[in-house]
Amino acid sequence: MVKQHKPSTQTRNNWLINTAVFTGALLSMLSGIYFLYAPSGGRSANTTILFTRTAWEDYHIWGGLLMITAVFLHLALHWRWIVMTTRRLWQKTCGQTCRIARGAWVNIIVDGLIALSFLVTAVSGLYFYFFTDGGYQGGRNPTWDPGILFSRPVWDVLHTWGGITLTMMAVVHIAIHWRWIVNVTRKQVRGWLPAGAKVN
Repeated sequence: MVKQHKPSTQTRNNWLINTAVFTGALLSMLSGIYFLYAPSGGRSANTTILFTRTAWEDYHIWGGLLMITAVFLHLALHWRWIVMTTRRLWQKTCGQTCRIARGAWVNIIVDGLIALSFLVTAVSGLYFYFFTDGGYQGGRNPTWDPGILFSRPVWDVLHTWGGITLTMMAVVHIAIHWRWIVNVTRKQVRGWLPAGAKVN
């Protein structure tokens, strides 16, 4: 009899939430690339690449909302780690004895950039979702601008560059944790398969 090695409940939950974050981010990123290629008001505004512009807008909105929701769940699950790491960093900067490995520093910097760019992208995206009626790219095709904190074109620039930075940092984050992703995904798939089935 082959023993099944199922991941723990916490590992499974982390994997499911990370998969939701990745799925939402992928939808948002691919549709964002479409909007960079075919900006509203440009010659290629109505270009159809696999889907219509309206479909890309829907993918961008729902992918973004999925990502935001999953990220908040991710933060809730990892809040204790965030608090502990912040305390350790605070102690180190205050001159008390505290050692943080070089790899942990890289992780903290990457995660910090992800958090900042995510915040900028999410807030600007929610601005477009709730406070404009011109769709995702209302900054280039204004129909109504409530002018909350910034003008619509500024929100558009923040959203675009926040998204680009978030995408780059997410790629680095995935590269750093690639081994964990592969191992946990294998265990997760094995847990779904009948006893004795093999996963490469």
